[in-house]
Amino acid sequence: MNTLSHSGGFSLIEVMVAMLILSIALVGLTQGITTALGSSKESEWQTTAALLAAGKIETLRAEGTLENGESEGDGSAGLEAYHWKTTVGGTDTENLHEVTVLVENAKTHREIYELKTLLFQADGDATAKDSKSKKKKGAAK
Repeated sequence: MNTLSHSGGFSLIEVMVAMLILSIALVGLTQGITTALGSSKESEWQTTAALLAAGKIETLRAEGTLENGESEGDGSAGLEAYHWKTTVGGTDTENLHEVTVLVENAKTHREIYELKTLLFQADGDATAKDSKSKKKKGAAK
């Protein structure tokens, strides 16, 4: 008698199909991880550039004197990969200046971040008068 016996193992085709499905899943997973890491690095560049630009504007504000023109420089220690350009321009309103800070990659000169704002510069005489009047009020108390 000739009887067929079925063993409980997998055939070669079943194993190959399983390996194909597993390899497709691994390729997709690897691609997803690579994309996530690239996005994370780009986000780090953007965030650092935004903080550098905001710092430049705060420095201009703290100095108190705004002169129309352009200036540029490289990032300080730890920020060597960044190059910044600051442009200060006048507006129709007296003592109001438009300030633009552009941060770019120092090697490729690819723009990373641009920050624009308006800064008001008070007249020197008005500031001196205000501080004198505050001193007089303080002395009267």
